Amino acid sequence: MTAVVRARPAGAGRAATLVVRVLRVVLAAVFAGAGLAKLFGDAAMVEMFADIGAGQWLRYLVGALEVAAVIGLLTPRPAGAAAFGLVGLMTGATLINVFVLEVSPALTITLLAAAAAAVAWARRGDVRQFLPGR
Repeated sequence: MTAVVRARPAGAGRAATLVVRVLRVVLAAVFAGAGLAKLFGDAAMVEMFADIGAGQWLRYLVGALEVAAVIGLLTPRPAGAAAFGLVGLMTGATLINVFVLEVSPALTITLLAAAAAAVAWARRGDVRQFLPGR
């Protein structure tokens, strides 16, 4: 069996790694603030989840998932899985924004497409370790 070595400019790998690390830290900061606001009952969060109509349990669940994702993002191995989880959360948030709250989905799409999905894709090799039968 012959190993194939792909040539890549040395700077490109370092630059991509740096961009992914910066995205992880930015996502962690954004979701730490959002998750803690939900968990500590910020008035705006309480009102928003009341408007959604699913009950305040959803606020606690989403807040806990966001804080768990922050921990995952700041830990190298589970960072991809945490970002993948955020893609799911932001997909749900986008749908809620459009169909229930009738507000702009710009922020959730930015967090979903530009950041969380990019980190999940960049760390997809690490996500595979969490899949059964790998």
